[in-house]
Amino acid sequence: MQHGKYRFIAGFLAPPLIVYAVFVVSPFVQAFQISLTDWSGLVGSARFVGADNFVRLWESDEFWNALRHNVYMLAFVPLVTLALGLFFAFMLNVGGRRRRNEVVTGVAGARFYTFVFFFPQVISITIIAVIWFNIYNPDPDDGMLNSLLGAVGLDGLQNAWLGEKSIALWCISAVMVWGHVGFYVVLFSAAMASIPRDIYEAALLDGASRHHTFFRITLPLLWDTVQTGWVYMGIIALDAFALVQIMSVNMGGPDGATDVMPLRLYLTAFRDSQYGYAAAMGVAMLAVTMAFAVLTLRFARRERIEY
Repeated sequence: MQHGKYRFIAGFLAPPLIVYAVFVVSPFVQAFQISLTDWSGLVGSARFVGADNFVRLWESDEFWNALRHNVYMLAFVPLVTLALGLFFAFMLNVGGRRRRNEVVTGVAGARFYTFVFFFPQVISITIIAVIWFNIYNPDPDDGMLNSLLGAVGLDGLQNAWLGEKSIALWCISAVMVWGHVGFYVVLFSAAMASIPRDIYEAALLDGASRHHTFFRITLPLLWDTVQTGWVYMGIIALDAFALVQIMSVNMGGPDGATDVMPLRLYLTAFRDSQYGYAAAMGVAMLAVTMAFAVLTLRFARRERIEY
């Protein structure tokens, strides 16, 4: 009877585990195997080279430049995105003025604002990139941003934006924040809805300000959600392939100012036909992503608060 129960459980677990092994685990193993060769993409052209690709990667200025840009985005994008998401979600749920018979309430028109914030999530990342590429157009007649600055008399702030080496990466990072903040507004709003209103009411009746309510009640109770969101947003920042490929000057320009690891991998594989070297980049990306996720979950861990 006991063996029959285990066979029944194994029968349900085996199909998804096999699918996961074939379509998830196997590609990782194959990528590591290819990274140890000089495969050019042609059948029969692979030659085992050991760790040569990783040594070459370590000595590559282009790879370290791309990795540095990913680290910049990793530090900027999750922090700003989650901070804005928390702020807007707090205002939409508990940041409004007190009304009759309601001590805790969101700002007026909260549902409309939620829709506006979430709207970019229903747009393809490709469309978002094209829209913002045209907004950043340096032509004062065709570029929306420069046209707007000129219309309000701020001609001195007009810029080449994506063509300016010092700010191109930050322009793309701002688009990434704009495209994802709405998701976190909805996520944090749903999490805040599960917090008993009695806690907020007791704090406000005791004279707590909105500032103290947020940092003493909301943030600690949402910390698990924030931690998960930080990992997810960090992985997105480590990718950034689509936005950089479409929006940057000559894919990674000007002069490598917007180059990132996924784009460097793409160009190495599909432009230069160095699939073994590109696979080594993929393995390095996996190591960086896993290290980020583990360190975030390890050092951001707090004692769980029950309510």
